[in-house]
Amino acid sequence: MEYRVSIIMGIYNCENTLDEAIQSLLDQTNQQWKLIMCDDGSKDNTYKKAKSYAEQYENIILIQNDKNMGLNYTLNHCLEYVDTEYVARMDADDISLPTRLEKEINFLDNHEEYAIVSTPMIYFDENGDFRTGKGNGKAIKSDFIKGTPFCHAPCMVRSEAYRKVKGYTIAEKLLRVEDYHLWYKMYLNGYRGYNLKEPLYKMRDDRNAKNRRKYKYRINEAYVKYLIVRDFNLSKINYIRVLKPLIVGLLPTFLYDFLHKKGK
Repeated sequence: MEYRVSIIMGIYNCENTLDEAIQSLLDQTNQQWKLIMCDDGSKDNTYKKAKSYAEQYENIILIQNDKNMGLNYTLNHCLEYVDTEYVARMDADDISLPTRLEKEINFLDNHEEYAIVSTPMIYFDENGDFRTGKGNGKAIKSDFIKGTPFCHAPCMVRSEAYRKVKGYTIAEKLLRVEDYHLWYKMYLNGYRGYNLKEPLYKMRDDRNAKNRRKYKYRINEAYVKYLIVRDFNLSKINYIRVLKPLIVGLLPTFLYDFLHKKGK
């Protein structure tokens, strides 16, 4: 079979969710994919479980970091094994809806002007779905100041765009904002992207989101916003919006969680 897309997935201590994630790929209407998983030093049975899939399916590849290196390094490690026209992302605790790959491949096949396509996400936890995002079509440079213009996990990107920007930048100041910075680099290099309106991906999101967003990650987000205003030549008034992540990071937990569930 000719594979059209390589799905890159960092895996770390996810033995309880990996089966469901991989099954959602096995259930895709388009099966022209290969999955490249990189274990980032898991301490549970994640690697063992992933290895069983790699042994069973020829289109599932498993690699491993020597030690825990973080998501940016892990995804770059996966990119070293990509030999397809398109690259898709997926996280090991999420679910791709059955037509995701088919519709993203069809979009890029039919829209040469775009290098990136993503979709809104359905957010769920142990109690079920609780929010659905919205897709806003073409993303322009001024959209970046509001936040990352594309959901990272459900994206599909032309491999040439990844190669042009040399993948993810590995830096302490870009932890948890690796996707935001990736899109910034791609747009600086002339690539453009589009958000489909139909949600094609389910993201597992716990109800303690603030606990996973340490304040240093808010500082990292503000740093990328600063780069965007400076390098995209946006109006200087937008420097005020650079401060938003820093202010949000100071909100009380109950208020942050409320706004998070509302998609604010």
